[in-house]
Amino acid sequence: MDKEINGDSSLLLNRINKFYPIHHGRSKRVILNNVNLQIMKGEKWGIMGRNGAGKSTLIRIISGSEYPNSGVIHRGMSVSWPLAFGDAFQGSLTGKDNARLIARVYGVDYINMLQYIEDFAELGHYLSEPVKSYSSGMRARLAFAISMTIEFDCYLIDEIMAVGDHRFTEKCNVDLFEKRADRAMIIVAHQTELIRHRCNHAAVLHDGILTCYSNVNEAIHVYEHL
Repeated sequence: MDKEINGDSSLLLNRINKFYPIHHGRSKRVILNNVNLQIMKGEKWGIMGRNGAGKSTLIRIISGSEYPNSGVIHRGMSVSWPLAFGDAFQGSLTGKDNARLIARVYGVDYINMLQYIEDFAELGHYLSEPVKSYSSGMRARLAFAISMTIEFDCYLIDEIMAVGDHRFTEKCNVDLFEKRADRAMIIVAHQTELIRHRCNHAAVLHDGILTCYSNVNEAIHVYEHL
């Protein structure tokens, strides 16, 4: 790590390891191998890797929805859940009830949250239906809309930003990348254009090892020639 930690204002991953047992526990599949990363407030990081490289696992560990087998995570800033990640909803509750529960947890005014969700997510009467009846796209819309009602220092973006048609995607881009341009972001992707246009730092995840590069174009060049 070549950057000095600035008090408690950084997100720091120190020697993060993650593996899954295979063959009835006799061996293991290593997903993350001694991963180190430091992100300061306002930085935009892109993490590239092929499908199955462990990008989604890494971002879930950063969010706290999954735990590493070893290593330390220091969260000196508030961190979102992965945007458009709808698997954390209570399926038997309606969209409105899930929003109410999250508003209570984060201390957000529910009435204002609901008004924003109704306008932004465009789910209509489905907000009053159980989330288990939603399509994956509807869950993603609800999750993204709820995310935008809570102000985080760092937003996690797991490349599944296409949660609707082009018009809706553009609306998401405005609320996230323009209105919150001063926030830190971590974008994990196997496509490079989003990272090229949105990030000022980049790393490549390959064979469980995360390598950080001095500039985004260098990281993209290495990734494209793996």
